[in-house]
Amino acid sequence: MTQLEEIRTYIKANEAETVDIARKVWEYAELPFQEFKSAELFKQTLANQGFVIEDNLANIPTAFLAKYKVGTGKPVFGLLAEYDALDALSQEAGLSERKPVAEGAPGHGCGHNLLGAGCYSAALAARDYLINHQQNGTVIFFGCPAEEGAGSKQFIAREGYFDDVDFCYTWHPSNYNEVANTGSVAIMGANFSFEGIASHAGGAPHLGRSALDAAELMNIGVQFLREHMIDEARVHYAFTNCGGTAPNVVQDKASLKYEVRAPHVSQMKELFDRVVHIANGAAEMTETKMTYEITFAFSDYIASPALAEEISDCMKQAGPTEWSEEDYALAKAMLQSYNASTLTNIRDNLAEVFGSYQVDAIMEKPLHDGIFAYERVKNPVYKSGSTDVGDVAYATPTVMINTATSCLGNVGHSWQNTSFCGSQIGMKGMMKAAEIMALACVRTAADPQLMEKAKAELKAKNGGKYTCPLPDSVLPPVGKY
Repeated sequence: MTQLEEIRTYIKANEAETVDIARKVWEYAELPFQEFKSAELFKQTLANQGFVIEDNLANIPTAFLAKYKVGTGKPVFGLLAEYDALDALSQEAGLSERKPVAEGAPGHGCGHNLLGAGCYSAALAARDYLINHQQNGTVIFFGCPAEEGAGSKQFIAREGYFDDVDFCYTWHPSNYNEVANTGSVAIMGANFSFEGIASHAGGAPHLGRSALDAAELMNIGVQFLREHMIDEARVHYAFTNCGGTAPNVVQDKASLKYEVRAPHVSQMKELFDRVVHIANGAAEMTETKMTYEITFAFSDYIASPALAEEISDCMKQAGPTEWSEEDYALAKAMLQSYNASTLTNIRDNLAEVFGSYQVDAIMEKPLHDGIFAYERVKNPVYKSGSTDVGDVAYATPTVMINTATSCLGNVGHSWQNTSFCGSQIGMKGMMKAAEIMALACVRTAADPQLMEKAKAELKAKNGGKYTCPLPDSVLPPVGKY
């Protein structure tokens, strides 16, 4: 029996339980920092498998780790699990028309039910391999809530939980099978509040100092800033308090929420400081008081090159998921549920990836049945999304892979994605991800030179130490986000 065949036997042995967990977490559909049922399900199941549980990581009630030590316990490796859902994306599973399970309720539109369960399967398979081969090592399942919210991994990393971990693997539900050579950008979010003086807007406007004017001036200033920042950066905003609904009152309170993104954490911090300067200027112009509170921040993510090459080989060896005609039929129906404008955009994107001559055939059977090879590049491109996996990747060598769990062209954070993530297509892609991660874990754990190479690359990246992008004063916003 080959190493891959052996891993597959372990994965197959826990498949029914893994799918059951994924379906239950999909049904729970709990929002960030509220994933109590999901976390408890993972903890109980892992404890039943002999893992030792450490709860309440970084003072986050739904964050935990589950550890299984074999022999000397060295090396130590982790799997990063997520299990939070998104607001208002409730949808029946495997259905190609909009039909919420409960109107307005949350749903797993990013597939974290699959993500967490897939890591569970990989952890068990890696554990079984170590035991049966009397190979030393410690498997850690990291339960990481609130990735869709303020994140948790940066708080867990700040507490030092990854300091003695030799490497980590994780995955994400996707349209493609790949170890991406692109990165995710750094992000920082903050609430800005202005306080002024209320007065009668008609009778005594000169006595008032408008907090709403200050908030609007800040926003205008940031609009002008957009011309003077790097093309890859982004600034998002929302008014969270406009000071009431009475136009004949000079508003004495107003607030906004800002999020700043840039390819690297240093660029993100610099851009955020410029936004703060604009806020101070707006307060000065209106004679109001400005305060701000940083709510969250993620470092940028890029895969560990050495480990990316290793898990890319594992992905090639494992091969893509085998799809049935029933799977292709559902994928086609789901794809056709998008409106004409979105479908046009999807066709254009598919043409860029596969070539225009293949688009018609792909639209008939829109499930990825290949693997995109990992290519190490000198200057990787950063996509505008963000993830707290970036903070783990600054603390220990880390790679996140993608496997197909939805149709080609599928739009993330949509009801269609919620449908896929509770369907057979999603479950098949999840089991393939577990197989690949488990194989990569045992191969990496048995290769000291590979681990040292990955650590040397990390040292060149982080200077030898993880630095959290958040000030120590910023605590996890449990119950506040």
